[in-house]
Amino acid sequence: MLPSLRRPRTIGFALSAIALALVFPVASAPAHASGQPRTGFEESGGARWTTQPEEAEFLGKVAERSDRMGVEEIGSTRQDRPLRLVTIGERRANVMLLTCSQHGDEPAGREACLAAVRDLALAKDQRTRRFLEHTQVLVIPTANPDGRAADTRENADGVDVNRDHVALATNEGRAMAGVIRDHKPDVVYDLHEFGAEPPYYVKDVLSLWPRNLNATDAVHDEAKTLSETYIRPAVERAGFSSGVYGIWTDPVTGEPVKQVAGDGQERILRNTAGVKHAAGLLLETRQTPLTDAEKEDPAAFNRHRVSAQRAALSGAFAYVREHRQALEAATAASRERGLADRGPVYVGGADNEPPTEAQTIADPPCGYALNTAQVTEVGDELALHGVQISREATGSALVPLRQEQRSLIPLLLDERATYHIAKGRPVESC
Repeated sequence: MLPSLRRPRTIGFALSAIALALVFPVASAPAHASGQPRTGFEESGGARWTTQPEEAEFLGKVAERSDRMGVEEIGSTRQDRPLRLVTIGERRANVMLLTCSQHGDEPAGREACLAAVRDLALAKDQRTRRFLEHTQVLVIPTANPDGRAADTRENADGVDVNRDHVALATNEGRAMAGVIRDHKPDVVYDLHEFGAEPPYYVKDVLSLWPRNLNATDAVHDEAKTLSETYIRPAVERAGFSSGVYGIWTDPVTGEPVKQVAGDGQERILRNTAGVKHAAGLLLETRQTPLTDAEKEDPAAFNRHRVSAQRAALSGAFAYVREHRQALEAATAASRERGLADRGPVYVGGADNEPPTEAQTIADPPCGYALNTAQVTEVGDELALHGVQISREATGSALVPLRQEQRSLIPLLLDERATYHIAKGRPVESC
């Protein structure tokens, strides 16, 4: 394992069980006992996952009973399934975005998201209401509807949506990019599941922050605090084991054995979010049954998976509540850094993988020029990313770096970037 390139920071106090209860009503009365709407998963006791027609009906029932929730369609899939965005609370200083089931065969996080929508939208206690007075929660309950319907990782085009947050080649990726552009979330919380690899990769819950080096130190550190100081203590307090995503650990010593995933690719949502000024966080729960009890009772194991996701969400809500000021300062400073137009941009490396000289643009250009054909080809994608361009009468354009998305622009337009969408011509003087 390579050492972190980031400056060390002191991790604050661990979250108490009382703090969890104050933020997210996971300990509230069950939905069936209170007469609240229930998901298909809950109705079946975990024997099956909520269908998408059931999701639509469930969200409609919750919205009818809530004075703080809205549901809108933000796009549709190739198979014409709707992509929905749930909004809970008015726009406040903090915005938190939950993206659920980007991989269609990872459903537990989606069930936790649906339950969270109900619990936040219908809560009557003052504690939750106060939380929503300061934080707007956005939820994309099913980020890959076609994949969920087919129970596949990819969407209907065979594309991994969580590798499409730069190219925006999918309807799903474009919809999420539009939400991030328009709502500017401070936290982007991405819910997934993983397959176990005994004996090295068997924890109940794994999480990971943006490793991409273009995320500012403050945003990176806030995301790591979310993971290590809030989510992991929360799930462990609830009786689940936890670890860092992408790292196999020795079952005896607990020491890292090797890194198997979790690099700094900018096209992965947690990294894209970090580059776009949000504390991005990947949350993964184990979906592989390991014990005899887990194998013999699939419904109970499904409930275990969803309960782990809900415990992690409790920690995430507590983080937003308690770190509001630090989080706002970090995301605001990250946006201001783009406008300052200073510092290197990295086209490779990660917080635990030093970039090479070839991966470091030490002195970025003033901007990138695009010809008419390139503007036609990628103009919509740049707009979805929130990148501003200056069009010329001839149809060509200049994309200046002095803007909020400064660190993203070379990743999109510099030929040295692995996932660039066009080869812009560097312009040294604007």
